[in-house]
Amino acid sequence: MRWPETLRPLRMARVAVVAPEESLRRALAVTADAGVLEPDLPDPESPAPGRASQALRRTGGGSAEPALTLDAPDPEQLARDGRLDLLAGEAELEARSAAVFRRGNVAALAGWTPERARPALAARLAESGAAVVPLPYPRGAETPTLLPGPGRGGDGLRGGGLRGGGLRGSLAPLVETYGTVPYADIDPTPLAWAAYVLMFGMMFGDAGHGLMLLGVAAALLAGWPGRLRRLRRAWPFVLGAAVTSIFFGLLYGEFFGPTGLLPVLWLNPLAEPVTLLVAAIGVGAVLLGGAYVIGIVNRWREGGWPVALYEPSGIAGASLFLGLGVVAVGLRLSLPTLTIAGALVAGTGLALAFAGFLAGAGGGGTGVAQAIVELFDLVVRLGANVVSFARLAAFGLAHAALAGIVWSVTAGSWARGGAFCLVAVVVFVVGTAVTFALEALVAGIQALRLEYYELFSRLFRVQGRPFRPWHIPIRPSAEREGMS
Repeated sequence: MRWPETLRPLRMARVAVVAPEESLRRALAVTADAGVLEPDLPDPESPAPGRASQALRRTGGGSAEPALTLDAPDPEQLARDGRLDLLAGEAELEARSAAVFRRGNVAALAGWTPERARPALAARLAESGAAVVPLPYPRGAETPTLLPGPGRGGDGLRGGGLRGGGLRGSLAPLVETYGTVPYADIDPTPLAWAAYVLMFGMMFGDAGHGLMLLGVAAALLAGWPGRLRRLRRAWPFVLGAAVTSIFFGLLYGEFFGPTGLLPVLWLNPLAEPVTLLVAAIGVGAVLLGGAYVIGIVNRWREGGWPVALYEPSGIAGASLFLGLGVVAVGLRLSLPTLTIAGALVAGTGLALAFAGFLAGAGGGGTGVAQAIVELFDLVVRLGANVVSFARLAAFGLAHAALAGIVWSVTAGSWARGGAFCLVAVVVFVVGTAVTFALEALVAGIQALRLEYYELFSRLFRVQGRPFRPWHIPIRPSAEREGMS
């Protein structure tokens, strides 16, 4: 896969599985086993339940995981043998058959599949006398989204499905927890991870605590301890947070607090809080600028130039944001020309946003009033969004202050000698553990809050629809029996 393709969801194809009526059941079984097709939903006014569905109801349904055989079994015999898994699979095939289009002796099941998985699916179906026929995209249909990632290589049918793995799969929950990326949009997963760990490190800047996080990342990657193995996929976040924490710890001169073991390469947070505050807002402004750039691209892909031009998360909002930033710089540096240029850019953004709000409100006097209110809200929210990044400095200061208190008590106790040396060790160990756990939790939550509320709100205008492939495995033993 070329790198530009990793910036958007996998290309989807609209297809139909076409088979002779007598081969339909086998073709559906092979399709379900492949696990790469999302078929259209059955007709809600479908015919009465078939034999397998009726037999499954008589047995009480059960909770067995559905499975299939390659050839059609006798539902009554499955019920007598207690094979509820196969019975549930047959009932699912009967339900899916309600979405099948029939003409003469030919049947077809339409749906969506990743373009890269289509050739392999067609090769498997050819053995059953079926084919995969490409279809045009239906007008107004919402294409499902499947994000790229390792574990989906080659034929796209590995493991009976398209579940992502590897590094990209571990990063995916950061975006998926917020919502599904629309099919037309850019997939921001790697960039979102980079922004998250950057903000975390700025709030958690301590080289010693960063080394502790590095140890946690190594343990997660190794799957130790066993009871935390379910958290293994979080290792990229912990590793990234460890690296940025060490980096900012070096800049702050913090190693388990102000121990003096590291020189201050940039600033001491407690000595220069205003400078740290300005830097935090500057980092936030850069991140917001990047979010606007992606937002403009997404709006263009979603609805063309009108949406990209007038949306608050498009050119209108970006112009207002950029113009106000230039005005602020011009005033700070006493450059009238720069200030006027920034005001013109901001005014253009306000005019575009007002036009978009007015069109959305339907025009007229009421529409004008609504557009004015929404425009005022846009300006206020933009200012609040920028100031919100001040928390990067605030929680960085809190982290430095807590670590400084622990170190002051430790150093003071150690200086008194004797039994106080033991007190110093206990204070350092317990205080470091409490500071590490508390500040890691706070920094993690605050970085996530900034990611979702300040950045993702500009990236996404609507939610996408996740790709949900239909997957029922064929039992290997049953498949061999069917082929013999």
